[in-house]
Amino acid sequence: MIYLELFLTFLQIGAVSFGGGYGMISMIREQTLSHGWLTEEELLNMIAVAESTPGPIAVNMATFVGSTQGGILGSLLATLGVVLPSFIIILIIAAFIRNLLKFAGVKAFLGGIRPVVVGLILATAATMLLSTLLSLKTVSELTLKPDIAGIIIFALLLAISFVFKKVKKKKPSPIVMILISAGLGMVLYPFI
Repeated sequence: MIYLELFLTFLQIGAVSFGGGYGMISMIREQTLSHGWLTEEELLNMIAVAESTPGPIAVNMATFVGSTQGGILGSLLATLGVVLPSFIIILIIAAFIRNLLKFAGVKAFLGGIRPVVVGLILATAATMLLSTLLSLKTVSELTLKPDIAGIIIFALLLAISFVFKKVKKKKPSPIVMILISAGLGMVLYPFI
């Protein structure tokens, strides 16, 4: 039954993922592709939408996948599955937080998880970058199909960010960058 499968899959993702939503993207990608719930292109589009909408990215992604596979009930169960482990763990930690942080083992555990989370986020970002800009799906593929519009948009966003940091001495607003990229996509993709 799809509802139980959605709940259990996202419960597993929520239970074993560390580092918040960005740390979950690689697991969500693996699970949704292996179940055939989304294609690589649909997943990348969904990540873009989840990133640009309010709320945590993992919750947005779980809601979207659940909705595409099981409607409203599917979206509710997938979302419940992804947040339930964190909710329970935070309740337990909140009850004992002051005492837990005193133990060297807890500090070592948290220190050991940080590099893994960074690695997961970087690997997912590199995979998405190669897939989006060069249409490279696997390492064994030798044919690259560069997405010229995507590369132009990426380069323009990097240039805008660089100029903004030099002139204003701070990072540009993510909302402004999303709007600029959406506008550039509407202008460039019909012609390239």
